[in-house]
Amino acid sequence: MLALWDLQKSRLVCCALLIAAFMLGGCSSQLADMSAADTPAHPKEPAGYLPVHDLPPDRDQAIIPPDQRAKIEAELAAARDRQAVAAKDAK
Repeated sequence: MLALWDLQKSRLVCCALLIAAFMLGGCSSQLADMSAADTPAHPKEPAGYLPVHDLPPDRDQAIIPPDQRAKIEAELAAARDRQAVAAKDAK
């Protein structure tokens, strides 16, 4: 009975080793497909830094006219108040 157990255990170990070998073989074939020709070459001179302090044109002009801005702010404040009342009532 003990010999049968050892035989099954050795078969299991052999199968595990065979599966591991196939898995590692699959990884190495993918690595072999990669070549240095596929990678882009580095530029000889590094690119300059992006202009951080340059602002887009017409930055000083308001996009929304003041009267529309006041109307939008009033609508948002009213919505906030309605939500606060609804949250208080839900408790």
